[in-house]
Amino acid sequence: MKITREIKTAILVIASILLFIWGYSFLKGRDLFTSYKTLYVQYDNVEGLTASAPITLNGLVIGKVNSIKFSGSSGKLEVEMQIKSDFPISKSSLATIYESGLIGGKQIMIVPNLKDTNMTVNGDHLQSDVKLGLTDMAAEKLAPLQEKLDRILSNADKMLVGINNVLDAKGQQDLKNTLSELSQTIAQFHQASEKINGLLADNKSNINGMMGDFKKVSSNFSAISDSLKQANLGKTAKDLQLTLRKVDEIMAGLNSGKGTAGKLLKDEALYNNFTKTSKELELLLQDLRLNPTRYVNVSLFGKKNKPYVAPPAEETKENK
Repeated sequence: MKITREIKTAILVIASILLFIWGYSFLKGRDLFTSYKTLYVQYDNVEGLTASAPITLNGLVIGKVNSIKFSGSSGKLEVEMQIKSDFPISKSSLATIYESGLIGGKQIMIVPNLKDTNMTVNGDHLQSDVKLGLTDMAAEKLAPLQEKLDRILSNADKMLVGINNVLDAKGQQDLKNTLSELSQTIAQFHQASEKINGLLADNKSNINGMMGDFKKVSSNFSAISDSLKQANLGKTAKDLQLTLRKVDEIMAGLNSGKGTAGKLLKDEALYNNFTKTSKELELLLQDLRLNPTRYVNVSLFGKKNKPYVAPPAEETKENK
């Protein structure tokens, strides 16, 4: 059978059309020999997500984003997803936007709910979720740091302005004078330290002697402390306490008039007798002074002694 030129042309055109359709579908990521279903999800913000972005399930690409359009009824952005029908997805699964890498852009990750047996059909809506990427997390962490840095820079600027206002010509001159005086003080301190070092070197032997004496004193003090430790101070303190207790008993007896000493302190009759005896002894001594011959008889001619005459009352009062 002879094929005419027209048939050949028709076959070539049909093949070209089919090849064009296949190529267009391939470029859009759609396989003509694979069945797909369309699912929808709504987000408040889809920044970074574009059409043709891949849709993954546990890291495996199972579809792509067909389109992103604004939903006037809900005020959200509705994403149309094209997913292969070979992968059953439950209606309670999550469609999470995440960042695959620093330069990979945003993608959608399906987080399936394996406990849910109610599978999605063409045209169903999934629940939405957004997972912060590295860039978003870094921006979230750096935002407060940026605010703090801005405040620090503002304070630093104010401080520099204040320093510039303070360090005028006179302030700079005063600062130079202060630094000069500080340098002189350091030099004088260096000279004083050299003199002290020389003084210590000259008196090294004396210092060593003093240290030796200090060691001897410390050793003697240690020996004294050992002696005090071995002296049984507890027994001595106990004996002293007993002695003081006995002294208290003696003083209490004296105050109460017990015993000879207590009676001497408290008995008025004994005191009066002692006073009377003292007065009589005084009269006796006075008479002995005035008439010694009455008590010492040294008479060669047998002269009789004068009788005792009591001294006048006035003389007795004067002698008192």
